[in-house]
Amino acid sequence: MKKTLLGTTALVTAGLLAGPALASDPLKVTVGGNVVTGFYFVDADNVNGYSFQDTKVAVVARNIDVKAEGTLDNGLVAGVDAKLMLSNDWNSTNESWASFRQLFAYLEGGFGKFEIGGTDGAAYKMHYTSPWFVPGNGVDSPNIYNGVSDKYWNEPYATSPEVRLSTFSLMATDANKISYFTPRLAGFQLGVSYTPDASNNNPKANGLWLQPSLTGWDRNIQDVFEIAANYAGTFGGVDVGVDGFYTGGDSSRPDVSPEEYGFGANLGYAGFTLGGAWYQSNDLDYKRGVSSARADVGAQVWTIGLKYATGPWTVGAAYIDAQDDSASYRGRDGRESQTVQVGGGYNLGSGVDIGLDLQWASNQHNDTWNSTSYDTTSGGLVLAIAF
Repeated sequence: MKKTLLGTTALVTAGLLAGPALASDPLKVTVGGNVVTGFYFVDADNVNGYSFQDTKVAVVARNIDVKAEGTLDNGLVAGVDAKLMLSNDWNSTNESWASFRQLFAYLEGGFGKFEIGGTDGAAYKMHYTSPWFVPGNGVDSPNIYNGVSDKYWNEPYATSPEVRLSTFSLMATDANKISYFTPRLAGFQLGVSYTPDASNNNPKANGLWLQPSLTGWDRNIQDVFEIAANYAGTFGGVDVGVDGFYTGGDSSRPDVSPEEYGFGANLGYAGFTLGGAWYQSNDLDYKRGVSSARADVGAQVWTIGLKYATGPWTVGAAYIDAQDDSASYRGRDGRESQTVQVGGGYNLGSGVDIGLDLQWASNQHNDTWNSTSYDTTSGGLVLAIAF
């Protein structure tokens, strides 16, 4: 990945650092990012009683990453990591905008690593899952998803998937938090995170004033605690990675306690990587990228995949299955989603990858009032560039 090195003057001008200079050398700043694009043909069946064929151009993972890092005279490593996101998939105003999706500082040494600011927590960062083999896309937390559901506001593509397609802990993702990661000892590492308010990832939470959760409203999540552990090692030429995590939070209602837990594993040998994960959530609703506490709402997700990499080539296949565990009176009881992905990619060099992405997606409504299946077959060419 090619990086652009900036001078200290540019850093200060950008406003990323302030205060007196240290005796150590100035922190070095790099600017990078990534963009994933794709052109797809989609064949959909049984969407409000009809089938259709369509084309789709996807532009996702629109990130500009600014990082500053340096080693101090005392041997500690200090840094700042800022991720600038350009618009998002839910922008309906047809306006261009940019905002820092993540912004945090860290300090690392023999004691381990501390992070403080808006970023993902320990449960997210230490998780293993099914491998990605298509450039910039996979079945677990996909960047590009071509499944459909019930027709919504006269559009064939609804707000699907209606069941979350992720085994990662997302309760406090990107929210302002403090995290600690132990040093890795004999392959083992432990991480913990604390988030005072899972909604505090906006300017109001960045020192301007405190905005407490609304009393009597169950959807706000606060006091989120994450604990995760993983192992990374090699046995007889086989690379092994295993993790487990738990995330729990509070809401304004004492009878609503959102929580997530799961585990994942990867095995690597002679270019092959076999990976999978399992996830469960309770009293937690996750839709359109926002987590909210909600009584008797949950999901169960599992995934498995296999990839093979040799030289610039990568190929693979993966599967994910998601089940809505919400109570029937919530109106989404028994909804399911499955996705099969087959494809691969070729690295052209300098962070440029092209690939083929084939997806078979299905969403089912198993409610007594709406028992329907929505199926799609899609194929596309992907161009992913990291810089």
